[in-house]
Parts: sequence; structure tokens; C-alpha cells
Amino acid sequence: MGVCGEPGPHPQGTIRQLPGQPRAWEFNFSRASVNGNRPAKVYVSLDGKIITTVPKAKAVKPLIDKMITLGKRDTLHSRRQAASFLETPKSVKKLFDTLGTRFGQRQGGYTRIVRLGFRKGDGAEQAMIELVGSELVKRAAERAKRREERLKAQREGREEEGEAE
Repeated sequence: MGVCGEPGPHPQGTIRQLPGQPRAWEFNFSRASVNGNRPAKVYVSLDGKIITTVPKAKAVKPLIDKMITLGKRDTLHSRRQAASFLETPKSVKKLFDTLGTRFGQRQGGYTRIVRLGFRKGDGAEQAMIELVGSELVKRAAERAKRREERLKAQREGREEEGEAE
């Protein structure tokens, strides 16, 4: 099967139309139907960034955006929808507790695809898919750590002064 049910090969493998969604497509990357969505489920449940091939990153991006949109809603129905897609309760908790609140004011575009070059073994083009703003979160954590170290050093300096007198 090719694109839109027409006969012929498709460059990313077989694609099929999802029921009830006229323009949503599921790429299976020439895998068995059981494992077709596997990368998307794994990517959503992990932290800030993943390095993969460009076609897989492009296929996963709308799914991640949809999950984060569910996380922003934070209703029982959206939690159940996310739980049916994600594999672990821990990832559902992270989606609603951290990612939903982090992207609460953002209207879309939660992910970014950065092309990295070609893989040595098979020459596949690599890409990094990451959550927008993840670098800001890491930077804030580093600042907080440095601040704590500075305060600790100041406290130790004051204690040494008090002992010297």
C-alpha cells in the first residue's frame, strides 16, 4: 500500500489511516503492527531529548504534542486517554505534573527537531527531538546549585569567623 491507499511503495514503510481521523497517519517503518507505535510511546515517556532518525522524529512529533496538550487539560478523561497511550503510570504522572504545568501558557510547538548529520554505520540521517525550553530548565537547575554552594561557603566562612573571636 502506498500513500492514501494507492498501490505502490512508501519511503518510510507502510502507512495506514487511523480510524476516525481523516488526516492522521501512523507510520510503522516496515515493522509488525504490534511494534509500529513503539518508538512514540518510548519517546513520550522519556526526558528532554532523544537522538533518532529524521523520519522517526517527524512521525513522533505530533504524537508528543498531542500528549502534552492532554497534559495541559488535566481532567480525568485526558488522564485516561494518556494512560491508554503511555506505558507506565510514572510517565503519566510526569506528563500531568511537570510537562502540563511547564507548557501551560504555550499554545503549541512543544518539540523541536534538530538535524545532527549522518550515522556512521548505515548513513541514516540523525536528528535530535527535544522539548522546547529544556535547556532553560537545566540552566535554572545549575544556577540554583551554584547559589546553594555559594551560600554554604558563606555560612562556613561566618562560622569560622565566630570561632576565631
